[in-house]
Amino acid sequence: MRQEFIGLDIEVVESSCPGHLLHGKVVDETKNMFAISCQGRERWIPKSGHEFVFTYQGERIRVLGSEIQHRPEDRIKRIR
Repeated sequence: MRQEFIGLDIEVVESSCPGHLLHGKVVDETKNMFAISCQGRERWIPKSGHEFVFTYQGERIRVLGSEIQHRPEDRIKRIR
């Protein structure tokens, strides 16, 4: 979870909103949101209330959005 997420493949696997279940590539990140490029469009998905699967070095890593709800530059300091 210390890894930079921008550029990684991402899949939203759990969401209270069925329209947010998608997969693509992370193109931007804020404290509370991911920008995901999906089918030629950019969608902003909140971290809170969602569960994500990232593909990192060939491995699929499942992460709760609430666990990574930090500014990207602060993530390394907070998560140990």
